[in-house]
Amino acid sequence: MSEHPILEFDEVTVHYGASRALDKVSIVVRPGEMVSLLGGNASGKSTTMKTALGLLRPSSGAVRVNGVELTATAPPARIAAGLASVPEARRVFPAMTVEENLYVGGYIRKERRSALAARAAELYEHFPRLRERRGQQAGTLSGGEQQMLAFARALMSKPRLVCMDEPTMGLSPLFVDRVLDEIARLNRELGLAILIVEQQAELALSIAHRGYVLRGGEIVLRGTAAELLDDPRVRDAYLGKVTS
Repeated sequence: MSEHPILEFDEVTVHYGASRALDKVSIVVRPGEMVSLLGGNASGKSTTMKTALGLLRPSSGAVRVNGVELTATAPPARIAAGLASVPEARRVFPAMTVEENLYVGGYIRKERRSALAARAAELYEHFPRLRERRGQQAGTLSGGEQQMLAFARALMSKPRLVCMDEPTMGLSPLFVDRVLDEIARLNRELGLAILIVEQQAELALSIAHRGYVLRGGEIVLRGTAAELLDDPRVRDAYLGKVTS
């Protein structure tokens, strides 16, 4: 029997009050896969991410993690099931050191400090720049380094799927390329599944396996990264001009 998807939305509808933010959205993220959610402002990308993490509850449809329905559960249940988050704008703790930020990411596992130290040491092998700055306050890091710290902090909980919300936001072009290269490298080396929300279609699809394009809370296009990159409607979707 094939392995269950790590994350599955089955016709999920989400409302903000009377406003419908997602309309019968169905997506799948499989083990080791990198999937991009694309779309313009108010397309439903961040709502999809928040629903995956249990921050929003669907009004209909089902959310499954590793084949188990967790539609009505709160974020701790999603984290325990193997999901982690790298939030928009990174949100590191600026007055804390790099290493202290990492430990915060591992506390959900309720392990001894020695175990957290061992996990941090493992991650320093993947993020040598963070090892060099382990005693430095996170607020003094560059934007790209803070993004890498936010990613490493999420990995402290040993997730199977990391949800990344706009990882390139606010970064210089040089750091955009570095961050995307690091995300792709860790996907390959660790077999880590990644769900990435990104407005810059070409950038996101350059490292993804598959993608979904959202407009007005609905999925209007889906396919492999290569298919979407070659589809002229991808650009139209960002302008609200998807054609049949």
